[in-house]
Amino acid sequence: MAKATVTPMKEQAKRLPKPPWLRVKAPSSREYHSTRKLMRGHKLNTVCEEAACPNIGECWAHGHATVMILGSVCTRACAFCNVATGRPDQLDPNEPEELARAAATLGLTHMVITSVDRDDLDDGGAAQFVRCIERLRETTPETTIEVLTPDFRNKEGALEAVVAAKPDVFNHNLETVPRLYTEVRPGARYFHSLRLLDRVKSQDPAMFTKSGIMVGLGEERREVLQVMDDLRSADVDFITIGQYLQPTRRHHEVMRFVTPDEFEEYERLAYAKGFLMVSATPLTRSSYLAGDDFARLRANRDKQLATRRHAQA
Repeated sequence: MAKATVTPMKEQAKRLPKPPWLRVKAPSSREYHSTRKLMRGHKLNTVCEEAACPNIGECWAHGHATVMILGSVCTRACAFCNVATGRPDQLDPNEPEELARAAATLGLTHMVITSVDRDDLDDGGAAQFVRCIERLRETTPETTIEVLTPDFRNKEGALEAVVAAKPDVFNHNLETVPRLYTEVRPGARYFHSLRLLDRVKSQDPAMFTKSGIMVGLGEERREVLQVMDDLRSADVDFITIGQYLQPTRRHHEVMRFVTPDEFEEYERLAYAKGFLMVSATPLTRSSYLAGDDFARLRANRDKQLATRRHAQA
């Protein structure tokens, strides 16, 4: 299986050294190895491993993992992503059942399901998302479900099918600012992704929506603020902002490391723009501490609704 075929970026004379706030311990706990063994036993792929997430040691030590369905090979080759690209895997009909069993074994209260892009499938893999959601509802009805989907470009009815399955959170990442799409995310279109999030709210106004971007790819502050405004125009509830880390020398280079103070400012500004929930730290990733964040997201909306009712009384 080949890793992503990415157009090489200009050679850096020297890779930027990671600052102290990005250094994490190598995973080694007993609980980490137990979660790893469980995922292997159920033949499940995880974005934690495939995308070389820096938080894997912490999350797996707590029995949290983000399952990546639809195989481990993507039909696109984004310049930031370490997931393999090439000829996709065959769909596994047992995947929904194995996912549900893993969730039950781990005792998960919140489950995140993501996937590779499957442009080769007529529905982009939407039906498999639906089957996974339905099987989780049957097996562990107390588990809340978050989906992190591809953009389903040119897949009529795919988005609608996933929304109709009623996940608790619908997440689709914009990943970067519009200006950088051609070099960072060439197979996608910024305004298509933005419109997708808007369509989720149109179909189900009560569903929580979420999106995220990486910083350190060469974007400017004003562009990040514009992305925030665009997401709020689509009534997105939750934004995540994290530091981009270069998986290999063949991937897009890190242009700079954003400081913790800058992340704090982004968080403050995002809340001021009306997001119900914001996670903006160097190590923030879409599914990092997703269960805890979902609980706060729900509490924040309840508080907002109570305030509105009080103002109208």
